[in-house]
Amino acid sequence: MPTLRPNTDLVVQAWLASIPGLPGQQIGPQLPEDNSTWSASGFIQTTTVGGTPNAYYRLAKPVLQLDFWAVNPTSAKAPWGKANSLAEIVRAATYDPTSFEQVLALPGSYAPARLMSAYFLDEPRRVYGATQDLAAYARYTVNCQLVWTV
Repeated sequence: MPTLRPNTDLVVQAWLASIPGLPGQQIGPQLPEDNSTWSASGFIQTTTVGGTPNAYYRLAKPVLQLDFWAVNPTSAKAPWGKANSLAEIVRAATYDPTSFEQVLALPGSYAPARLMSAYFLDEPRRVYGATQDLAAYARYTVNCQLVWTV
């Protein structure tokens, strides 16, 4: 089987999973419908929203939207503190060179990726639900930029 080229989705998920204190198995591009699978730990949703590729060599600088979710399935009171704590763990990692100056092992036959930097582009902010159905859900969002290469 040939070696596959890394992509931003895999890189951000591998980086977040490597940060101590984060729910490594609860990171991905789509929030699971069954909140019982992540209600204890929270969930980090990753979405690429922009960035600037280098024109001359393989250096990716994607901008990602990171959404930090928490849910209280037994109450209508949203666990804002838990969602914010996930965001603050990631923010702290952006200041710790051991967190981002690393080679990330990617799943399957993907080549590893070298993460050179990661930083927040704005402050984590609350996102309120539009309906009462989401009253038990807390969500913080932030834009984050990674710099990585193969």
